[in-house]
Amino acid sequence: MYSERLLDHFQNPRNVGELPPPAQTVEVMNPACGDILRLSVMWEGERVREVRYKTRGCTASIAAGSALTEWMAGRSRPELRALKAVEVEQWVGGLTAESKHAAVLVVDAVKALLRATTA
Repeated sequence: MYSERLLDHFQNPRNVGELPPPAQTVEVMNPACGDILRLSVMWEGERVREVRYKTRGCTASIAAGSALTEWMAGRSRPELRALKAVEVEQWVGGLTAESKHAAVLVVDAVKALLRATTA
C-alpha cells in the first residue's frame, strides 16, 4: 500500500520537533481528516536555515512532513512559493487517492509560512 520511501519517512522521521523563538512557527489543519501539521523555520536572510515539524495525523502526513523538511533546508522563499503537491507525492514514492491530502497539508503549511513571513 505504501512505498518504501514513505514508510522510511514514517518510521524514521527527520527534523521532528519545534524550534524556539525567534523561529517562525505556523500550524495548519486539514478539516476533512483532522490532520494537523506544525512547521517551525529559522530563516537566514531569504533562505531556510533550519526547519522542524510536528504532525498529528496519518502515516502519509507524518511521512510527507518529514520529506518536506528535508527538501526545505537551504531553500529560498521563491523556491518555497513554487512548491506543488505533486512534488511532495514524488518525494514519498507516491500516494494513494485516500492519502493525497497529506501532500496538500504540507503545501498549505508552506503557504501559511510564507504568508506569515510577509505579514
